[in-house]
Amino acid sequence: MIVNHTPAGWQIIYQQAHALLAAQLLHQWPPFLPTDQWVGLLAAAAQHDDEQADWTGHYGLTPAGAPANFTMKEFSLEQATRLMHAARFQGRWRSLLTSLHLSTLYESLRGQKAEIDAFLDEQRASQQRWRRELKIKKAEAEQAYTLLHWCDRLSLILCRRELPEMGRALEIYHGPDGRTHHVLRPTEDGPVQVQPWPFAEPQFGVSVEASVLHQLQFSNDAELAQELREAPIETLRWELAKG
Repeated sequence: MIVNHTPAGWQIIYQQAHALLAAQLLHQWPPFLPTDQWVGLLAAAAQHDDEQADWTGHYGLTPAGAPANFTMKEFSLEQATRLMHAARFQGRWRSLLTSLHLSTLYESLRGQKAEIDAFLDEQRASQQRWRRELKIKKAEAEQAYTLLHWCDRLSLILCRRELPEMGRALEIYHGPDGRTHHVLRPTEDGPVQVQPWPFAEPQFGVSVEASVLHQLQFSNDAELAQELREAPIETLRWELAKG
C-alpha cells in the first residue's frame, strides 16, 4: 500500500492501482515498438505490482498500529516469485520486462541471503535466454524497460504527493531516449508539467482511486482489512500539460 497521512486520517492507494496509473502515463508516450511489444510493455507496467501477499502477521500495520507504507516492508521473495510465475502466462516479452524490473529493484540485496542470490541469478539467466529466443538486443530490451521504470517513478511521485511546492522541479528519471525529465507544478491548482515534454498529446488527464480511512490505529490486520473494505473511495486526478 501507499499510505499518505491526511488531516482526517489516512489515504490508502493500493500498489496495483499505482501500477495502473503508471500504465496510463506510458499509454501517452509515442509508441516506438511493434504493436505486440508495445501492448506487452503496457501490460508489464499495469501488472508490475501484482501478486501481493495476504495480510498476515501485521503485514499491513506498523508496530504502532498504523497502516504500513510499502517502503516499510521487507523484500518478499514469495511475492516476486509469484509475479514471475504469473508473467510467464503472457509470454517471454512480458516476462523479460517484469524480470528486468525485479532485478532493478532488488539487485542491491545480493549477498544478504542465499535464496535471494539464487533468485537474482535466475533472473539474469532467464533474461539472457529470453533475449536470445526473441532475437532482441540487450540495449533494445533495456530501452523498453527504461520507459516502464520512468512511468513507475512518475506514478509514485503523484501517488505519494511528492510534487515540490512553489513550482520547484523534481527529477523523475531518464527516459528511453536518454534525456532526464523533471516534473513540477508551477501553480498550486494548475496542471502538472514534465520537462522536456515526452508525451504525444499536449494535455491529458490521469487518475487513481484511493481509500479514505478516519481511524488512525488498528489492533490487527483483520481490523484494517475490514475498514478498507468499507472505506469510502475517492478518485485522485491530475491534469498534465506541456509548459
